[in-house]
Amino acid sequence: QVQLVESGGGLVQAGGSLRLSCAASGRTFSIYAMGWFRQAPGKEREFVAAMTWRSGSTYYVDSVKGRFTISRDNAKSTGNLQMNSLKPEDTAVYYCAAGRTFTTNPSEYDAWGQGTQVTVSS
Repeated sequence: QVQLVESGGGLVQAGGSLRLSCAASGRTFSIYAMGWFRQAPGKEREFVAAMTWRSGSTYYVDSVKGRFTISRDNAKSTGNLQMNSLKPEDTAVYYCAAGRTFTTNPSEYDAWGQGTQVTVSS
């Protein structure tokens, strides 16, 4: 099994930046892709970005393209989500996830972090 622990997040003004990290442990060799999702109050969990763990291929939801960057450090088994030009509508709990497929579907990810709150004030 893979365990994920997130860090980062917090309160920032609109236009600011935050960096989220996701440390993986356990059977990290089984990770094919890492994804980031977010969930705002009263809304469904939404795909944000994903990256294949070895090749580094990426995919973003349109609303964050050009503002968010997903990356990973294979040596440290850590994934990151750099978030720039943040908007109030980015406010949500952000989750990292690891899985065996490169997908936007949350149900296809096997392991999840605990979630971290990101709040963007206007």
